[in-house]
Amino acid sequence: MKKSALVAAIGLSLVLLTGALSGCSSKDAASGDKVIYVGTQNDYPPFAFTNEKNELTGYDVEVVKEIDKKLDGYKFEFVPSGWDGIFMALESNKIQVVADEIAKNPEREQKYLFSDESYFQAQSVIVVKNGRTDIHSLKDLEGKKVAASVGDSYTQLLEQYNAKNGNKIILKYNDTGTSSDNLQDVQNGRVDAYVNDPVMTAATIKKEGLQVEAIGDPVQTDDINLVFKKDKQGEELKAKIDPIIKELKTDGTLKKLSEQWTGGEYIPQ
Repeated sequence: MKKSALVAAIGLSLVLLTGALSGCSSKDAASGDKVIYVGTQNDYPPFAFTNEKNELTGYDVEVVKEIDKKLDGYKFEFVPSGWDGIFMALESNKIQVVADEIAKNPEREQKYLFSDESYFQAQSVIVVKNGRTDIHSLKDLEGKKVAASVGDSYTQLLEQYNAKNGNKIILKYNDTGTSSDNLQDVQNGRVDAYVNDPVMTAATIKKEGLQVEAIGDPVQTDDINLVFKKDKQGEELKAKIDPIIKELKTDGTLKKLSEQWTGGEYIPQ
């Protein structure tokens, strides 16, 4: 899912134009609402993906649509993006919000604003080829090849483990593919394992018929938040959206969406 910076920038510019024309939000563009562009992937089921009708949907997308319904004065438009270009788009103001299963970490919090209210609780699990019995924990990955996508939370988890344990896990960075490609690499034996969310893994296995499986207990749990540009507009959006996310938790909307899209209730308290 990684592209060169130039290709990512061109792709985002093009998709921004199509997004502006697509009318993803239920609000009328002629109403005078301020348009806010929301970046997300289009190949990360069940959180954000393009369905058989070529419509962007999934848990994260539908959460943003529910926020949009309650946010007066704004109209959200989605900008599908590869993972490699999404933060660059935020920094250059091509998008103003990221809804893409993003977890906080100190490095990101230095650069961006995060919603105080999280809207999902993600787990990190190890994925191996079906029938493999020698891997159950991060320690078992030492000396083995593990697929990694540059900059995502799962890769950072592995990098942090390596920093504390002598770089014993062999990370095979994927600069061009998607999470699906990484799972394909596990199935085909190009790598020994991959770390990602079990919900996404289960959805991709079902969709593509992959012979891989998540094993062991979760190695980490993260709360997922919306991300804003660290500027005046970002602060204003954060202040308006946080109470809405809290309301969606309280009234059961997030619980309903989580059960619909992930098959379980993964809502932070």
